[in-house]
Amino acid sequence: MREWIKTSCKLPAENEVVETKIDDGKGCRNMQKLMRVRNLWVFPDGSMYVYYTPTHWRTE
Repeated sequence: MREWIKTSCKLPAENEVVETKIDDGKGCRNMQKLMRVRNLWVFPDGSMYVYYTPTHWRTE
């Protein structure tokens, strides 16, 4: 696996499926595969977007 990249530093390419997570003072959570479409993070099949912005991402 590759290293985690902070979304505040760099975003993945649009429509690229990546592994994401939230990792902050409350711990690590919401680990799942998502893709970025403009400013939204959506499920890989495009069926729904999530109501949060991941703090980290990495390619498989």
